[in-house]
Amino acid sequence: MSLDKRVGAALFEVIDPELGVNIMDLGLIYGIEVDFDDNIRIVMTLTTPGCPMHDSIKSGVLHRVSQVEGVGEIKIDLVWEPAWTPVKMSDRAKEMLGMR
Repeated sequence: MSLDKRVGAALFEVIDPELGVNIMDLGLIYGIEVDFDDNIRIVMTLTTPGCPMHDSIKSGVLHRVSQVEGVGEIKIDLVWEPAWTPVKMSDRAKEMLGMR
């Protein structure tokens, strides 16, 4: 499995503590890039700019991705455009949150 796919799989284990759903199913990860030195750049957002779990979620991403074999340096770019909306959630996340 490619490194970007392994990183993506690992991110399914990072849970938003307020919602109890992983950040991949919530649609918070906008991109995973791997350079020639296996450094990782993750482009992500949060459900709101004022999310009180900002540090916890970012720390969880760094911790979990650092455990993936072969990963070099990790950079997280937190972006607000495009803004997150519930449309970005997977069907599984919508079910878990009673939205289906």
